[in-house]
Amino acid sequence: MLNINVIKYLSVFFVFSLATASYAEGNLASRATRLPDMAIDSAELSLSISNFQLETGKYYRWRIVHDGGEEFQIMAPDLFRNSWIDQVVVADLEVQPMGLYAIEFDDEGTIDVWFVPIRPGDFEFWIDGYENRGLAGKFEVR
Repeated sequence: MLNINVIKYLSVFFVFSLATASYAEGNLASRATRLPDMAIDSAELSLSISNFQLETGKYYRWRIVHDGGEEFQIMAPDLFRNSWIDQVVVADLEVQPMGLYAIEFDDEGTIDVWFVPIRPGDFEFWIDGYENRGLAGKFEVR
């Protein structure tokens, strides 16, 4: 049998937790925060930016610009799995996927990924086959 003090404590804790719960109001997928453009230099094998600091529940646009020197596939499986992907835009054409596995550039161009991270963590991204040659980075989601 539960002690009356334990019951009182649990009741107060339950009421307090309901009172402090926060809920999103409005459209989370409006007015995206634009991350700095990430340019891929295939000659130098470098990224213009390789670390991003994000917040959960905030809408972002990640613009990736490729110079077309080589075919690259960008992998970010943990970020994509732990985010809601709103859309991917290529040459002003929008795709609304249910999920995302990778982003591939066969030629020069720009791809925008619009997303909302839903879980905190450190999520690595890399260009497949080049991750040990400087084409890798991290999303720090808090």
